[in-house]
Amino acid sequence: MILILSGTNRPGSNTRKVAEYVLQAAKSITTEEVKLLSLEDVPNSILHDQMYSGDAMHSEIVAIQDYYVLPANKMIVLSPEYNGSFAGMLKMFIDALSVRKYAENFKGKSGALIGIASGRAGNLRGLEHLTGLLNYLGMHIHPTKLPISSIGNVIGEDDQLDEATQEAINGLLKSFLVG
Repeated sequence: MILILSGTNRPGSNTRKVAEYVLQAAKSITTEEVKLLSLEDVPNSILHDQMYSGDAMHSEIVAIQDYYVLPANKMIVLSPEYNGSFAGMLKMFIDALSVRKYAENFKGKSGALIGIASGRAGNLRGLEHLTGLLNYLGMHIHPTKLPISSIGNVIGEDDQLDEATQEAINGLLKSFLVG
């Protein structure tokens, strides 16, 4: 199974819009099951003072982990730029998973990274930070990362990506999913 993870909990984010395109594009080039998890849909109730205790892990995060994360053999993580790095919610989500079935979440799995930014660098710095974290957890990160810069200029009023961005995403997906 392939998991597409939209790495922000900001409602209506451009990251989610790009993730929805990635979902459809991935489904068109692979026969594997593809699922989208947006951190926008993860309940805030998972964040509590006992979240790092395996015994007190919130049942909703266990359900998300069992349905999305554990069965995935490949992950495509979309990360918006937050203060020169990736979103704190993404780090909290990864941390919340770490108290249960630690190695099964990321170790030995393959990952591809897409950065989203309103500026010119496409969150390259954040993608490097995220690469280091995911490598530490044992994930193999695809060497080609896709920074999408000036997101406000590549998403139209109809929430559709421009043709060049679609082609770049399709190229990454073919390289990552097909080889």
